[in-house]
Parts: sequence; C-alpha cells; structure tokens
Amino acid sequence: MPTLYALKPAFQGKLRPLVNRLAALGVTANSITLLAALMSIVAGAAIAMLPESRPLLLLVPVVLFVRMALNAVDGMLAREHGQASTLGMYLNEFCDVVSDVALILPFAFVPPFTPWGVVAFAITAVLTEFAGVLGIAARIGRNYAGPFGKSDRALALGVIAVLCAAGLWPGWLAPLVFPAMATLSLLTAINRIRAGLIGSAS
Repeated sequence: MPTLYALKPAFQGKLRPLVNRLAALGVTANSITLLAALMSIVAGAAIAMLPESRPLLLLVPVVLFVRMALNAVDGMLAREHGQASTLGMYLNEFCDVVSDVALILPFAFVPPFTPWGVVAFAITAVLTEFAGVLGIAARIGRNYAGPFGKSDRALALGVIAVLCAAGLWPGWLAPLVFPAMATLSLLTAINRIRAGLIGSAS
C-alpha cells in the first residue's frame, strides 16, 4: 500500500549537501540518531507536564519535521560515508520507537482525548515498527509497507497537534481519532507480517 515513505528519496536529495558538510566535520550517524531521540523525549516531557498549555503542542509538528530530517541525515551518513554499523542499526530502530512513544503518549494528558485510545495508538505504532524489522528475519528486508507507516503517523500527529493548539479540534472527533489511528497502525503491522509470510514462502 502507498505511504509517505515513498517521498523519502526526494527529501534525501535536498539534504545531501548538508550531509556532506556534516561528514566533513566529523559528525557521526549515531550522534544524529541520539540527538533526534533526545529532542523527542524533551518535547514530549514538556507537553506531558503542561498539557493545558496548547501552544506547547506546536512543538510536535516542529519536532516531527526536524526528526524526519535527522533520520534521513543519519541514514545517509551511514550509507554514503562509511559509517554503517551494527550498533547504528540497533540505535536507529530503538530510538525511532522511543521517539514515537515520547511524542504520542503526552496526548493522553491533553483533553479531550481519551487516554486508552492514545495508549492503544502508541502500542500499535511499536508493533508496526516491530513487524517491519521482522522482515529482515523473514529475508525480505526491512519492511516499510503502509497504509500508516512512520511518516504517515507523523503527518497525522502533527495535524492533530496544530489543530488543538489553534483551538480548532472538533470535540466530537476526539474520542475517535486515536482509536482510528491505532486501527490503521494495526492494519499496517498485519500487512507487513503478510508480506513476510508471502516472501518466506516463495
């Protein structure tokens, strides 16, 4: 299924000059990976501690966009500048999941969202990425199939945050949106598992 992940090559092309300069300065892929995770954790903690401060929600789209750029940068440093490593692979996967959870869970404290729906979305987001990683064990490679991959989740979460910060979020939709995103994430995990089963059987 289509996903925003398909836009990644064009995005990387825009970042390549910056990546080349960072590599020349000795910046490592792993340091960029850790920076992206730390940024997400700090932003999520700020929102969780001050859930009534709606302007703070604007941190979410900003952090998500910067994190997307940093994720592209660390991957390019690893692949194109000889920095790929087993440690980097582990850091990339772990930090992505930690960053997702750090930015999703604070919405459990933001009225009028239902905490159980937010937690369900966080859990299914983790399951989606886990299913993608298991594609390596199934010998089909890291799986990024949709319909609700990492980039799609980021876009949806960013839109929700902006609407909430602007006071434009319709109250009647609040109990439905996170359960709906959890359902889409679960469907994505199933699609990735199915791809692995088909690939391993062929």
